[in-house]
Amino acid sequence: MAPPKHLVVTGLYRYVRNPMYVDVTLLILGQGLFFGSVPVLVYGLAAWLSFHLFVLAYEEPTLWRLGGEK
Repeated sequence: MAPPKHLVVTGLYRYVRNPMYVDVTLLILGQGLFFGSVPVLVYGLAAWLSFHLFVLAYEEPTLWRLGGEK
């Protein structure tokens, strides 16, 4: 996998920083709502929290270290 060499601001990245995380979270929450399953909704919230903490603890510091402020 080759990471991008420049900032991508087209497509979904124009509106959302991590569209894959948003898609997965919405998919899980949608299934929980569709099937009326509280455990799946709780799982969706846990997935959202996990993604959020990963972004704050790893992705953002790594991006600052690699790119800094432009």
